[in-house]
Formats: sequence, C-alpha cells, structure tokens
Amino acid sequence: MGSQPGDEDVRDAEKAAAKVFSDADRLAMFNAFEQSGSGWFWATDAKGVLTYLSPKGIALLGGAESAVGRPLAQIVETDAGGEGERRGRPLTFLLSARTMFSEFPVRLIPQDENSEADEMWLALNGKPHFDKSGDFIGYRGIAKDITKSYQHQRDSSKAAEYDSLTGLANRHRMGRRLTAILTAYKAEKRSCALLMLDLDRFKQVNDTLGHPAGDELLRQVSQRLERIVPDDAEVGRLGGDEFQIIIPDLDDRGRLGELASRIIQMISQPYSIEGSRAIIGTSIGIAIAPYDGIEPDELVKATDLALYAAKGGGRGQFRFYSNDLKESAEDRREIEEDLRDALAREELEMHYQPAVDAKTHLVKGFEALMRWNHAEHGSISPGVFIPIAEDSDLIDALGEWALRRACRDAAEWPEELTVSVNVSAQQFAGEALPTVVENALVAANLPAERLELEITESVFMGDASATDEMFKKLRKIGVKLALDDFGTGYSSLSYLRRAPFDKIKIDQSFVRGCTDKDDSNAAIITAIVSLARAMKMTTTAEGVEALDELSVIADLNAEYVQGFIFSRAVPHDTVMEKLRSGELKYEPAGPAKHRSERRTLYRRVGVIHEDHHYTAMLRDLSRSGARIEGLLDVPVGTQLVLDLGEGQLVVGTVRRSQDATQGLSFEVLLVSDGAGGLCTRHRVSPYMLAAAGMPLRALPAGHYAPPQTANAPSSSPRFMQVDISSGSLRAG
Repeated sequence: MGSQPGDEDVRDAEKAAAKVFSDADRLAMFNAFEQSGSGWFWATDAKGVLTYLSPKGIALLGGAESAVGRPLAQIVETDAGGEGERRGRPLTFLLSARTMFSEFPVRLIPQDENSEADEMWLALNGKPHFDKSGDFIGYRGIAKDITKSYQHQRDSSKAAEYDSLTGLANRHRMGRRLTAILTAYKAEKRSCALLMLDLDRFKQVNDTLGHPAGDELLRQVSQRLERIVPDDAEVGRLGGDEFQIIIPDLDDRGRLGELASRIIQMISQPYSIEGSRAIIGTSIGIAIAPYDGIEPDELVKATDLALYAAKGGGRGQFRFYSNDLKESAEDRREIEEDLRDALAREELEMHYQPAVDAKTHLVKGFEALMRWNHAEHGSISPGVFIPIAEDSDLIDALGEWALRRACRDAAEWPEELTVSVNVSAQQFAGEALPTVVENALVAANLPAERLELEITESVFMGDASATDEMFKKLRKIGVKLALDDFGTGYSSLSYLRRAPFDKIKIDQSFVRGCTDKDDSNAAIITAIVSLARAMKMTTTAEGVEALDELSVIADLNAEYVQGFIFSRAVPHDTVMEKLRSGELKYEPAGPAKHRSERRTLYRRVGVIHEDHHYTAMLRDLSRSGARIEGLLDVPVGTQLVLDLGEGQLVVGTVRRSQDATQGLSFEVLLVSDGAGGLCTRHRVSPYMLAAAGMPLRALPAGHYAPPQTANAPSSSPRFMQVDISSGSLRAG
C-alpha cells in the first residue's frame, strides 16, 4: 500500500522533534509528567513479566526489587464486581489478547496478607509493542492512582443498589437480580424460590421505643437473616419492615418450610435495644419459579398473596402459594370492610368457656371469647378477623366492646364467678385502657375483683417504664391479671417479677403429650406450677381434651382446667341455663386417651394406575398415608399415584383394602404447607409439561398428570369405579 496523505509530514515532524529533544530532555519531560501526578510508566516482556517501572511506580509498589521481575497479574488484580467472576481473569485475558487498553481499573494486591493498609486502585493504559520482525515483545503503558475517584464511584453505585440502613440489597437490586435469574433459568430449566417477609408487631416497637430503636431492630433482623439463609441466597430489604430472599435452585417445599420455620424462630428471639427488651415476629410467603410464576411480576405477586395468607392465618407462620389464595385475598379484603360495620350490625357476640377446678370440677369462672357470625360468610374464626382488626386499627374498638359485653354478662352470674377477657398488646399499650376498664365495670356494676385481664408476653416488648406504669394503674383499679400462653414465647422470670400477675395460664402445647412417658411436658408443667405457687399465683391448664390428660393435670396440682373435656365456648344464653339450674359442676366428657390429630377430609382427588385415571374421594390424609374411597376391590400391594391437584403427585402402596375403600402408605412423606395442611415436596415441572407440547406457564389449578409417552401401549382398566355421589357403579 502507498503512503497515506500527510504521512511524510508526520515523519518529518518526528525527525525535527528528535533533533530538538535530547535523551536528557525526554527524561526531564517524563519526570515532570510523573511529578504532576498525572501518572507513571511501566513495561512488560512478552510473558507479562514487569521489566520496567519509573520512579513513581517504584515508590508506590514498594521498590523495584519487589515488583520488577514478577508477572503484572500478580501485582494487580481486576475488581470482580461481586458478581462471581473469577478475579484477575479480565486483565489476564487482555494481556494475552495483545490488544490496546485504556483506563482499565485494577486493585494493587497487598504483599502482606496481614497488612491493614488502605486499598489502592490504579487505572492502566497499555499498548502492545512489536519488534521489526513483527514479533510481540511486551507492553508499554502508563498507570495512575484513581483510588479516591474509584471508591467514590463504587460507593455511589453501592448506594444505588444497597439499603443504607441495613447494608442489604435494596428493592432496585432485588428486582434486577430476580429478573436476571428468572430469565437465565427459564432457558436452563432451573428453579428459584422467592420468600417475602413482613415483621409482626414492628410498628409497636417504633411507637413505644422510637424510630432510632426501630432502625436498630431492623439492623439486627438483617444480621440474623444473613446468618441463617443459604450461602447462595441473596437477602434484600424492600423498605419499611419488608424483606425478600432469593434462593436459586431450590424447589423442595420440605426444605423451604424448614428454613421458613427456622427464620420465624430466629426472628422471634428477644432483642436488646438501648437497654430495652423487644419481641417481634415474622410472617413469610413463599413462591417458587416456574411452578408459581414464570415472570418476575408473576412470582412476586404469588409471594405477596402467600404472605397475605400467612398474616391472615394468625401471624408467625409461613405459607406456600396456591391458586386458591387469590380468592382468599379477596375474601379477606371484604372481611376487613365488613368488620367496620360488624359492631353496629350486632354480628359480634361473646361466647364463654368455663375454667373448672381440676379436682372438684366446680366452675370457678369463664373466659370470654369473641365470635363473629357474618351475614354472608357465616362463622368467622377469631384467628382470621383479629389479625385483620389489628392491621386496620379496629382492635381498640373491638377490645372496648369485648370488655363492656363481658362485664355486662358476668354481672348476671353468681358473685363467686369471675370473667376473663383477653387484652391485645396494642390495646395494652394505649393510654385509654384503664379508663375503658373502669367505665366497663361501672356500666355493668361489676366489682373489679371479678374481672381478670389475660395478657400475653408481647406486652413486654414495649417501653419498660410505660409497661410498669400500666400495670400499676390496672392494679389500682383492682382487677386481676393473668399471663396467657405462658411458655410459648420467650418467657422470662423478669416478667413475673415485674408484673403483679395473679395467674399463669399453661399453654395447651404443654398439655399435649404430657401423658407420654418419654415426653418432658409433664416435667415442664410441674416446674410452672411450682414456680407459680412460690410466687403466690394460681395456674390454669388450657386445651385439656382427654381423660388421661385431665388426670395428669390434676396430679401435677394445677388448680384450674379449661378445654373441650368440660365444654367448648358457648353463647351466654347456654351459660345462663347451666347457672339457673344451680349445678355449678361440670362432668368431664371426652376420649379416654389423647389421640394424635388426623385430618379428616372430603374432597375429590385423581388416582392414576398404569395409564388409567380414576376419581376417588379423599377421606383421611396424614404425612405418611391416606384413605380413599371410590375404587372397588383394589388388591393389597397395588401401587397408585394420588393426584392432589396443582401438580402434586404422590406415590402410595395399598396396605388395606375393603370393598371401595383403600388405605395407602406413601413412598415420600408429605410436608407442612404452613397453614395446618399438607403438601408434596415436589410438583410436576412446567418445563416437563412444555416439553410435551403444553405452553410454558405456572401450574394451573386442577388435577392433571405428566403427559403419556407418545404411542405408549394402552391396557384395559383394572378396577371398577364407584360414583360416590349416586352410589352407582361404572367402568373406570
């Protein structure tokens, strides 16, 4: 090729400059360049070994003897950016590619691993050099210190992606990470779990201890979360008291449920904040891609619905997403709206459960329990509407109504009987409680000593001085105080020392199993009873259902008993009928021995045998097996697959069979769904369904099985199916 226009002029200019500048002049110019702080010079050989450093570089790198003669890649390293890229690889790649680079950021590697010197960042400019034969002989370049500007840039970038209070990823980063993961995993047919957390009772900490205490609590929660999640998980704070956890490659709902339970337990441990003790809880919603959502927005919405259900179920729970949660969320919103009018409509009423002497079985008082008979939904559990009342700031109004109604009803009872009313932590923290209690007593003309307020340990999570002052005011009124659900939270003897309780209520979780020889619950009950007596308090054991439990409780010297063995909570009219009879004794009625809970169901499920699908009625379901009805004369030992809906298939073996009823044992145990129900660990993968020709989407509602292999041989149905609804028989 010929010379380009102007080439001769450039060469002439270079020759002229060479005549003007001597080697000394060039050296002086390089020194001036270094002294100005603009940078310094370096060079390597063809293997990347450092062969030259100008004086400024020698000073920065600790002397020529410690740097020259070593590979450049062992002296500086690339910032991996925290995204998992192997450190140093980009610089090594650039050097081996023999391409020119500029303003390439690298970090100076400390030569002493124990050095506490501040890190230094450099910007490298490098140009490959070749000899006259065209052979590569190494790099020559300029370096400059960019530590301050680079750290500022990195801090600014971190501020945009991380929460300044907790150091966790913020909403922006979590959204970007989830989108990137789901996009990649869709192509790679991988799964990803998403957990959404909401702190229970956090608002009360802010209100009672102040926002600085709330901030400190959030920091401690963040630290606990980072300690418990898997190494490959990312935890983020979305804002307020909402947290999110992304866990790649985990779709086992058994493992996820265990993790959620550990998180709930850890978050619920007491916190020490500025000398005060705080106790909160958390609710968790869980959704899994691709089963519950393919796209980020879809998965986040599923997790939100699961969290909403967990909170509605009584808080302190986890919940997996299922298709029926959409309808449940709509019902909850409707309930919240109707609850505001329930008092005016007289839909709320009080039912009363007797507290009975453990040995004489004479009634000593009644606990008032709120019930709601909704005009459209029928009876709504307090476990549903009380959390809604707390979220919608209706709990104070409901609490005041409960006190007035309970006192009014108790005024009609014999004078020796007391009435117990539950007081929420939110109501206890309000300044109006003493006035509300006094007004209820005066309006009903009920002596204060006949009213007992049941309080849970959560009231102690607020300001200690305010809590103590509230106890003094209530004690001055003359009402009795009971510590409810003792032993289920994080019981502290300091509670009993600080608060003037008259009674400790032993939670039913300790009653369950107290009759078993290998269970420690009996010993725990003994300890609680002894502690109460030493502090001049009485005890009530809750949830007693069986005769053997009643016998043990009486032998362990608990004074009072509540439970189905004597009576459920009944309307006031029923209580009055009992009292008018003059018979204040309740006769125990229940099973001789406590039996483990079994879930009795009545819903249709699919049954698969070979290549045939049947329909059966699911009667009982446990972790290890089920009882179904609908197939005639199925031999013992037959393997069946139950289709529980929404991609849940469980393999079982028939262990018992009589007529149209079969008892199955499962190959793989079911796990908790977080709502008192059971679910399978794994489900049919949408990726597998898509491979068989179905559209790739989250699992729809209903019953379906994996597609059959094309051209698979078909056989005749083995069993006769009973139409449960009509009792007729038809071929399956």
